[in-house]
Amino acid sequence: MSQRLRDKVAVITGAASGIGAATAKTYVEQGAKVVLGDIQDDVGAALAEALGGTERAVFCHCNVTSEAEVQALVDTAVSTFGQIDVMFNCAGIVGAVGPMSTTPADEWKLTIDIMVNGVFYGMKHATRHMKEAGSGSIISMSSTAGVMGGLGPHAYAAAKHAVVGMTKNLAAEMGSFGVRVNCIAPAGMATPMVAEVITGNHQNLDDTIAALAEASPLKGRAGLAQDVANAALWLASDESGYTSGLTLTVDAGATTGSTPEGPAFAEYQPMMREAGRTGLD
Repeated sequence: MSQRLRDKVAVITGAASGIGAATAKTYVEQGAKVVLGDIQDDVGAALAEALGGTERAVFCHCNVTSEAEVQALVDTAVSTFGQIDVMFNCAGIVGAVGPMSTTPADEWKLTIDIMVNGVFYGMKHATRHMKEAGSGSIISMSSTAGVMGGLGPHAYAAAKHAVVGMTKNLAAEMGSFGVRVNCIAPAGMATPMVAEVITGNHQNLDDTIAALAEASPLKGRAGLAQDVANAALWLASDESGYTSGLTLTVDAGATTGSTPEGPAFAEYQPMMREAGRTGLD
């Protein structure tokens, strides 16, 4: 297959590890040049070098709570590679955890600052350039916790629901400029962030994969960072050229009600009717 992102330039926040790093590698393999933003400077710089150095990948320190740093990240793509075709707002954390009645306001505000305002800044500054170019793909990270209740802490759920809403609204605004806007809603995937939640050790991916595989609606199949990277590849590529405003779930069907045990009424029995009657007669 030909390289699906040949001649495209992508900006990725939260690019130093997890889903962001997997997506950066995939984009470069598929022909893109990438600008990587993260607060993990050493890891991010090393990844950029491994992806081909300044001809293929550039790392910039970027704290997404700073609009100036997000703007600089986007502008670096244009000044270094001449354009921006893809913006992937991937940076995120678990954030404030616990009952709403005991959630500290400062923790709530920082969670929202990273996962809502950070996405807003990425969307805002990508659109400045994409409007002028008349094309582009903006992708943001939501979650199954952004389309259902009870799957994440309150601030996390609020932020991920907000991403879905911003995606739909921006898609409505940007369609007339030829720019597509979509988001991805993964379940818990085998990433360092999820490993910390499940095992208490962000490096323990093996036990994380085992735990996720056991709980997966797809028998024995854990969700991996690469699964989300593949979704981000499709949304970045021209293959999704008529897709905008979509929340693409990557969750083994969990948001449809799929479970490891399968659905209720999985075995045949005569049809159930009124007043305790069964069958056709």
